[in-house]
Amino acid sequence: MTANPLDPGQYGDNVRVLHPFADAWTADRLVHHDFPEPNWAITGLVPEGLSVLAGAPKVGKSWLALGWAVAVAGGYRALHAIDCAAGPVLYLALEDNPRRLQGRILKVLNGAPAPAALYLPTACPNLPAGGADMIRAWLDAHPDARMVVIDVFAKVRGQAAGSNAYSDDYRAAGLAKAIADEYGIAVVLVHHTRKMAADDFLEELSGTNGIAGAADTIHVLSRSRHEADAVLKTTGRDVEEAERALKFDQPTGTWSLLEGPAVEHTVHSTSATILRYVRGHQGATPREIADATRLGYDNTKRTCSRMAQRGQLVSVGDGRYAAPPEPGTGVAP
Repeated sequence: MTANPLDPGQYGDNVRVLHPFADAWTADRLVHHDFPEPNWAITGLVPEGLSVLAGAPKVGKSWLALGWAVAVAGGYRALHAIDCAAGPVLYLALEDNPRRLQGRILKVLNGAPAPAALYLPTACPNLPAGGADMIRAWLDAHPDARMVVIDVFAKVRGQAAGSNAYSDDYRAAGLAKAIADEYGIAVVLVHHTRKMAADDFLEELSGTNGIAGAADTIHVLSRSRHEADAVLKTTGRDVEEAERALKFDQPTGTWSLLEGPAVEHTVHSTSATILRYVRGHQGATPREIADATRLGYDNTKRTCSRMAQRGQLVSVGDGRYAAPPEPGTGVAP
């Protein structure tokens, strides 16, 4: 068993030559070190680091991003459900002009006071061509800032001569991540998804894997049916993997978080009724479900079979069904 590496600060640069990785963590030191919890722009949803918020055109991702920005800058509730600590926010509204942006802000605020801490430029150079430096300068002037939103990433991505798409994606996203890491804040890139569906929602991001590779957190907003208007799927290094059912309010342009597992809001009402019952009565038969919920027996039996085929229920033998493990809903405690 070898001793811990020597402290390079004690012995100078020669130690680095004699002992490569002299400043590396050893397992015993690492497991006993107390690291601070990550900073959260929106608790349980948007941590410090680089986040990507992606969705198809017109799905409402810009409304969602603007709602997040307003909630954080004003200390309001994100998704009408998650309390936010107030702090300055830089929202780069690069697809808007001031007149249209004014209308969007008034709509989202719905009579609430406009936060003075929300900064709304409508132009910014490409990140590699000075945009990253401008964001850094704003952060230097606002040391208590909590979030930067870039809507949309394509407007600041840039393209280097002789480079390929992956390099351009990774370089620009890497600059955004470097800002997030340097200042310990959340940087959110609003981005598009591909037109073609994918089995893994991470593969839905438009462009190359360079964007996903640089991101700490990825959110994909996709349309839904039935009670929910959309589902927000989330994965990342510091967040719980989750699916959240959301409802869009057209008059105010705001998204709200629906309570409970997303699947209960994205299936037919009969399926939702069955699922809610089975979650509380694992191993129930179609007859037991039908009697308890007053659904027709034949319809219940057919629906249970279809739900099992889709993975919404689990057949446990003897004609009985159980609910699968609930994915995270992301609701803050």
